[in-house]
Amino acid sequence: MAKRANNHPKGLPTQKQVLDFIQTSDTRVGKREIAKAFGLKGQEKIALKKLLKDMAEDGLIDGKKSAFHRMGGLPKVTVLRVTEIDDGEPIAVPENWEPDDGAAPPRLTVIEKSRGRGSKGMPALKVGDRILSRTEETPKGWRAHPMKKLPQRTEGLIGVVERDGRGKFWLAPVDKKVRNSSPISDVGTAEEGQLVSAEPTGRGPRAGVRVTEVLGDPLAPKSFSLIAIEKHGIPHVFPEAVLNEAELAAKLPVTTDKREDLRDVPIIAIDPADARDHDDAIWAAPDDSEDNKGGFRAIVAIADVSHYVRPGGALDREARKRGNSVYFPDRVIPMLPEILSADVCSLKAGEDRAAMVCHLQISPEGELLKWRFTRAVVRLAENVAYEEAQRRIDAGEADEALGNLWKAWGLLWKAREARDPLDLDLPERRVILDEEGGIAEIRVHERLDAHRVVEDFMIAANVAAAKALESKNSPVVYRVHEQPSREKLLALKEYLGTQDKKLAMGQVITPTLFNRFLKDVSDEQEKALLMEAVLRTQTQAYYGPDNQGHFGLALGSYAHFTSPIRRYADLLVHRALVDTFKLEQAKPKSKLPEHSGLSDVDRDDLGKISEAISRTERRAMEAERDTIDRYVAAWLAGRVGETFDTRITGVQNFGFFATIVGLGGDGLVPISTIGDEYFHFDEAAKALIGSDTGTRYETGQKLEMKLVEANPLTGALRFEVPGGDASKAKEGRPRGGQGRPRHDGPKGGGQKKGGPRKDGPRRDGARKDKAGKHQVGKRGRPGNIRHQGRKKK
Repeated sequence: MAKRANNHPKGLPTQKQVLDFIQTSDTRVGKREIAKAFGLKGQEKIALKKLLKDMAEDGLIDGKKSAFHRMGGLPKVTVLRVTEIDDGEPIAVPENWEPDDGAAPPRLTVIEKSRGRGSKGMPALKVGDRILSRTEETPKGWRAHPMKKLPQRTEGLIGVVERDGRGKFWLAPVDKKVRNSSPISDVGTAEEGQLVSAEPTGRGPRAGVRVTEVLGDPLAPKSFSLIAIEKHGIPHVFPEAVLNEAELAAKLPVTTDKREDLRDVPIIAIDPADARDHDDAIWAAPDDSEDNKGGFRAIVAIADVSHYVRPGGALDREARKRGNSVYFPDRVIPMLPEILSADVCSLKAGEDRAAMVCHLQISPEGELLKWRFTRAVVRLAENVAYEEAQRRIDAGEADEALGNLWKAWGLLWKAREARDPLDLDLPERRVILDEEGGIAEIRVHERLDAHRVVEDFMIAANVAAAKALESKNSPVVYRVHEQPSREKLLALKEYLGTQDKKLAMGQVITPTLFNRFLKDVSDEQEKALLMEAVLRTQTQAYYGPDNQGHFGLALGSYAHFTSPIRRYADLLVHRALVDTFKLEQAKPKSKLPEHSGLSDVDRDDLGKISEAISRTERRAMEAERDTIDRYVAAWLAGRVGETFDTRITGVQNFGFFATIVGLGGDGLVPISTIGDEYFHFDEAAKALIGSDTGTRYETGQKLEMKLVEANPLTGALRFEVPGGDASKAKEGRPRGGQGRPRHDGPKGGGQKKGGPRKDGPRRDGARKDKAGKHQVGKRGRPGNIRHQGRKKK
């Protein structure tokens, strides 16, 4: 139990007292528990809030106001998931692990109580179990003390059915974070080589799993996104009540009654060529007012989703649950049913559409002078792809409407350069599929001026929305990107010291500071190293009702207003604008909820809703990234043994990660494969250094690597340094790193000989079932998702 208030002195605690309380408490500790423990009231609670914020900025604590823990550690009480049984001991990881620096989750040894005859303790734990546990850090590593077993979440338990030499079925995981196969106690109708979902059965660690659904061919085009949907528990089937309400909402009339008529304005939507929905459209023209000579007027028209999705209805509840749309190469899991997302809400040329409109006045310097928000009826002049818009501009074929957009953007770009937001060149991979769903091409997404035009108009509208709501003291769901923590800046300072560069901690930290570091470096490899270091310093953006600014964009106030079809945060901003500027329409003549502004639930729970949609956003990002990794691995599976130009993306004591230049896909290079000498891990420099030759492997470095494994089922790649010799490592020679476990990766994340049992199948990149139904990591270009035994559609 947490210590009682009378165990602590009254009055505002010191930082040390707060840390001691957090560390010694057996229960979750938030601001409320701290205030109660120290008997704080009134102004003292306000002072506590500032103290906790200062401690977070100084890198002493981490977490939300409802659950703090020591920075870099784990909450004292948290939910864990058992990932393996190691010599009878359950090993667990945090169920929700979202570090800003991408660090691997800690592995905790679960200390189970004795279960003698008559014991009423918790049943023996098995792989997949979820437990609420107290955690502690000991000299021997993290320990977990279970408090209670939690209900199962089975959506992430999927894999491929395999059979060993004795005829026993196993579930081979498709998650590269899970290394052990699980015995199947009930295979049902599933066949060897099929992708299935399963659930744990029985009470013992060897009870295994039961197949609950056959998902089909693991290498079929649909499977890569399907695996991500199942693994991350993404809702993808709309309940009947939601579909019925969507049909009803789609019939709502769109008239000029209480709406501005903008149908004669040549507004243009510029989107990807394969866009499935169209949230936004833009227009600009020279400003003819006397006080803004050389400036522009602009319109940013956004789909008026709040007209159709009203608070409290089934549609709204489902949209909030999903939080956002999720985009895969072969499909989209929309936040709203297709009749809304791809039809009546989507802004299409030549059709009347309901829009929420931001009118902007832009100065010759690109500053926003004025803004106002209305509801309108628009009829787009054109939907044009980015590439086509850019071609017309480059060829001098742009009409007046498109030309004016580029001229107005020129002003916004001047203001952007003066603001100097963080300038990191982060390439985006794009998977191009053929008509059969196979991979036609994987390439890095080209960044055009057309993309920048749309982006800067959207940023301008987002700023205007935030400031408009602030001016009326209305609720705002901000898009927050906090400045780097002191802890991360200290790590950057230490790294820069290894490169003979200095970072003065006393100065004001701005994006300009980082940009200056990058501009001062001309060497490509050194710049890549520095860019990786700067990226590791950044915090993760999130949604919240308290304004902390947007560090990366160098903006003091920022909200998401421009994509309500695919983001619930934007819908909330639209509702706030409806209330604040009295934009409510006539009550619908249907069973739909009457109002389209913020509900009482929206207002009262804005913090909780913001946290929830921040989580769904991270879930979508992870699912999309996992799927791209699987496509890349499939594309490369037929090229195992070839060498590629790669760049090192991360270095740890057990090896380093590299990505193929121009293609992506991170792969592990175990330390055992990089040479015959001892390699020391320099944590500050993020480098492995050979003790005999001084050979260095460091983040950002370019080198040729040999691809030795590409597993489409997990998305895992593995590389070797050409000429590296792993054989001596297998003979037991010492390997690099300090205090490193005796295998080729961090404990729980490396490669361990054999499967979960001696008779279990090995998890490697070259499985082949008896019937030859699929081969993974073998030649024959399974990259096109075509393989023996698959029926053509």
